[in-house]
This record gives sequence, structure tokens and C-alpha cells, in this order.
Amino acid sequence: MDMTGINSVEGTKSLSDLAMMSPEEKAKNQMAVDFYNKTLNVNGRKPSQELGKDDFLKLLMAQMTNQDPTSPMENTEFIAQMAQFSSLEQMSNMNQSFQKLQALVNSSEAQSVLGRTVQIEDNGAVSTGVVDAATRGENPQVQVNGVFYNMDRIKAVYN
Repeated sequence: MDMTGINSVEGTKSLSDLAMMSPEEKAKNQMAVDFYNKTLNVNGRKPSQELGKDDFLKLLMAQMTNQDPTSPMENTEFIAQMAQFSSLEQMSNMNQSFQKLQALVNSSEAQSVLGRTVQIEDNGAVSTGVVDAATRGENPQVQVNGVFYNMDRIKAVYN
């Protein structure tokens, strides 16, 4: 490993060049390096601003491992943290269930207009036609006059 230079976002600088940098240049260089480092994946994991249940468990295990043996965590504190973890897990599961339910409702809505006449507004132009096909999923679409449209483009449904 070459210790005479340090790689930065802007290129390679020698240690003597870094020593002569002004504080502003050092701060700018450090910000560029920090920004670059944040874009890297570590062990296949991308940095995130949110903590998940795995992160919560890791923190809890680290807290228990590194606690002071002369003053261990109180049972009530431990139970409270486990309750928080359980609540977090249940909210995460409910969120996934609601997303699946929303996709089903959206798909059902698209299928309910099959064979019906609809009024479509697309970029200010209004057209009318019979729905010939519908797609499924989170963002279903309907086919009117040979063109697929998002469901939010439908302004009216007729018999």
C-alpha cells in the first residue's frame, strides 16, 4: 500500500500537499470524501436514515452486552424496550398488509370498469371510450381506444 499519497474524489495528493491546504480546502475535501463514502455499499447494505427492527435488535444486544455488571439494566427497562420492539415489528407487518390491500383494491377498481364507457382526461384533452382491458398491481391501468391510461385519468364512468 502506497502511503505517499491519499486518494480523494478530486485525485491523488501527496501528504505534503495536504499539510499545506487551507482549513477551507481541508473542510471541502473532507466533505467530498464523506459524500463519496456515504454512496458506498458496505457488505451489500446501503446506508439509510431509518432504523429497522434488525437495527433495534442490534442496539439492544449491544446495550445488554456492554452494560455495567455492577448496575445491570432494570427489568422494567428491558421489558419496555422489548415492548417497543414488538410494537415496531407489528407496525411494520401492518404496513406491509396495508400495501397489499391497497394493491388489491386498486386492481379491483380497474377491473370494475371493464366494458363500461369512461371519460378520460389526458393533458387537458378529454376523450370518451369503452374500457377494453385492465392491468393489475399497485398502479393499475385501463385500456381505452387502444391506449393505456392510469386510473387517476378517469373523470367519469357511464353504463
